[in-house]
Amino acid sequence: MQTEPEKSLVGEEYEVEVGPVAHGGHCIARTDEGQVLFVRHALPGERVTARVTEGAEGARFLRADAVQIHTPSKDRVEAPCPFSGPGKCGGCDWQHAAPGAQRRLKGAVITEQLERLAGLTPEEARWDGTVAPAPGDKVAKGEVPAWRTRVQYAIDADGHAGLRKHRSHEVQPVDRCLIAAPGVTELGIEKRDWPQIATVEAIAATGSNDRQVVLTPRPGGRLPIVELDKPVSVLRVNEKDGGVHRVHGRPFVRERAADRTWRVGNGGFWQVHPMAADVLVEAVMRGLMPKKGDTALDLYCGVGLFAGALAERVGEKGAVLGIESGKRAAEDARHNLADLDRVRIEHGKVEQILPRTGITSADLIVLDPPRAGAGRKTVTHLASLTPRRIAYVACDPAALARDLAYFREAGYVPRRLQAFDLFPMTHHVECVAILEKAGKGL
Repeated sequence: MQTEPEKSLVGEEYEVEVGPVAHGGHCIARTDEGQVLFVRHALPGERVTARVTEGAEGARFLRADAVQIHTPSKDRVEAPCPFSGPGKCGGCDWQHAAPGAQRRLKGAVITEQLERLAGLTPEEARWDGTVAPAPGDKVAKGEVPAWRTRVQYAIDADGHAGLRKHRSHEVQPVDRCLIAAPGVTELGIEKRDWPQIATVEAIAATGSNDRQVVLTPRPGGRLPIVELDKPVSVLRVNEKDGGVHRVHGRPFVRERAADRTWRVGNGGFWQVHPMAADVLVEAVMRGLMPKKGDTALDLYCGVGLFAGALAERVGEKGAVLGIESGKRAAEDARHNLADLDRVRIEHGKVEQILPRTGITSADLIVLDPPRAGAGRKTVTHLASLTPRRIAYVACDPAALARDLAYFREAGYVPRRLQAFDLFPMTHHVECVAILEKAGKGL
């Protein structure tokens, strides 16, 4: 017997009181019938009219946009970006909130995730509850820091550059992205037409004048001649294998952080905020306090940022092993740290490579896993190496909280937790947790 599909509620409007912030860039509200609404473009305490964008009768929750603000929060500002708002660009979540309020919202999300997923209060996590702005990012109400050194533009059917709408493949054409770093803006991506191209990723290196665009053609599409406002290297994504190939210029950019120059090839991972690499290295090294002769692991090591910082501190009698799943990133890490013979870089997945190394102990561990986190099996293995300290770098507070719960099961608890607003105007936040064996002076 077939059941009738639930009636779509998309387009329905509800006047609601907005409750607390939730992970993901929205706040929680309820309809008069008790159905949960995840409302974007709202702030806690406001009374708004929310228009449903996803969901049906009987769904566990609905997604909605605040399309009319009846009682605004004192933290509300007029969005500086003309492309921010209901039905527009989905790149930013909090353009309508004052900068200090954004950091408080992120702090509330971290608190909620720690308590719900790890069973930890801020005090137990050794966190003071604050989210620190990156150096230079303290801007006045209504202003936007231009921080994003890597921007992926989506190209619409007419060849115009834009950014995707929230939870959509639809493109919002833009003439400028306010959070884009000056080195991205000066390329003039938005002023050009991009026929037969699906996406253009623009990269502006920090600490060098290297500029790069990575083009993804539409199926069967040909590359246009790329002439931008500044010199730029061009790479393309291969339609068949997804590999990145050089068209002209260098296949890498040179980044500068932690007193070293880093080669990052083929559009590979590097922290997006220009101050992020230095901020995170400082937090990790201050927390770990490496000693001469220490053995250390840098897991999910990318192009070797933390491995390099560790190697400088453990000295010639120390040893550092980095493990990275991306082949090009592992090659770059070896190149970047070739002058440090105490560093070894292995290519492969952490959960596969680490057990094969035969390593049974380590003094220090750094892990900077992907957004999904490290997981119970890897956490349990790391704890079995009985490190003196562990530094966990996390871009997702939910993954961090889940893994902190696993670490606690394995006998390691936070000694310090810091949070940094390295993604202003968005819901993303970076955390660094320093862990020690439970009962060790805690």
